[in-house]
Formats: sequence, C-alpha cells, structure tokens
Amino acid sequence: MGNGRLVLAATPLGNVEDASKRLVSALATADIIAAEDTRRLRTLTSALGVTTTGKIVSFYEDVETARLPKLLESLREGLTVLLVTDAGMPSVSDPGFRLVAACVAEDLPVTCLPGPSAVTTALALSGLPCDRFCFEGFAPRKPGERAKWLRELTIEPRTVVFFESPHRIGSTLEDAVGVLGGDRRAAVCRELTKTYEEIKRGTLAELAEWAVDGLRGEITVVLSGAEPREVSIADLVVEVNERIAAGERLKSASSEVAEATGVSKKELYDAVLTARRS
Repeated sequence: MGNGRLVLAATPLGNVEDASKRLVSALATADIIAAEDTRRLRTLTSALGVTTTGKIVSFYEDVETARLPKLLESLREGLTVLLVTDAGMPSVSDPGFRLVAACVAEDLPVTCLPGPSAVTTALALSGLPCDRFCFEGFAPRKPGERAKWLRELTIEPRTVVFFESPHRIGSTLEDAVGVLGGDRRAAVCRELTKTYEEIKRGTLAELAEWAVDGLRGEITVVLSGAEPREVSIADLVVEVNERIAAGERLKSASSEVAEATGVSKKELYDAVLTARRS
C-alpha cells in the first residue's frame, strides 16, 4: 500500500472568516484529524459548516510523543492525516514538530496548507523593520532564565518576535526595561484578528507602564533590534562580568558574548581573566 500524507493546516487566529477553502476541504476529507484541542476543532468545524468524516484524535503537548507510532502507522498504510492546532500554524510554538521530524526521517510525504500566523501578522502590524527578524517562541517563565534570555537580546540586530502569557506580560516588559533599556521600541499585539484586537506601540518603558496590571487575551510582542554599536573588548568584559554576577559561568558567558559580537572567544576569555587580576 502506498504512503499516506501528513498535512499541516493553519487555522484562524480568531476570525473564522480567515479559514481557507483548502482548510475547509481538508477538514471534510481527511482520514484522520489530529487536533490540539478536539473541542476547539468541533467549534471550528461547526462555524465553518463542515462535516468531518475522518477519525478525530487529540494531539496536544503531553500526548504528542505517545501518539506518534499510531499516526505514523496510519501514514504508512496510505491514510491522510490532517494536523491542526488551536490557532495558527502547527509546529510554531505548538504541537507538530516531532511528527514532522518523524515523517521526514521515514521519507513520508508532508505538505502544508498555509494561512494565519500570529508571528507574521504581529510583525507586519508592529511598524518595526520586517526585512530581518527572529522568532523566540514563548519568553522564559522563570525570572532568572528570562533575564539571561533578555541579555542575549541586548545585541540582537534583528527584530524579535515572541509570545507571552497575559499574566506575565507586565513583569516581562518590566524586566526588559531593566536589561534592554526603556528607550528600545516595541509593539504589543493582543487578540489578533479578534473583536478586541489591540496593537500598542511605544518604548519598552511606555509599554511596561501600560501593562503593569496585566492584559487579557493572546499576546504577541515585537521588539526592535539593537542599534549597531562599536564593539570593544573592554565593553565586552564588562558585559561578561555582569552575566557572571547574575549567575552565569565565566566560560559560557564569555562564549555567548563572543559569538554574538564576532570576537575571538579566547581573546575575550583571556581579557576577563586579566581584568580580574588587575
């Protein structure tokens, strides 16, 4: 029997009218629909007037690995498996990567029905440069890990897009002010494509004050890239020492700063040791 096909399908972020005709057709004809939340899937199909004919299975983070063998077996048997998440594109901070990687390893066909994405929607609306950007997924939850992550962004020249939960957005923006400076520009995009969509643009200091009591809804943050700066070993030694004071090891801090700025790892490491002895 010939191989089946895994189909990754982007679903609306909030406005059901953003669903593509290809998504509607795929939902109606797939042999198996792997859904992050089966209840949300039924809400979506009801809104679209779609009657599903295939088997529906849950496919969220906690069961993703356990579901792989059966889904791969179905694909080998020639069935079409449609993968959908709650909103946006599967695999992008949502379930899907492990299944795609497993299919690639077995040379099983994988295709994609493109559509809504909070990442590119927020980027386009931000008013910040879009020619080069990076996506960081969700900001780290723990304060120490978040501070380390923000320090890595101090010299990131590209526009940065990341997700944050509504109850942590205030503290994350406050931490960003402390690490990146209050003047760095950003945009907080809330409830994209939904009735109460809101795009708030400004400096980190302004946004931190605005979000101090928390926000509601799905949140995507777009952060401007760092301005180019003259790099000196002396300045980088100070940066490494700040990281060490925050709990990082000398070797890893020196290595990360060196890689981010393009200087020699050994030169920077030796400079930090020399500064300590002087």
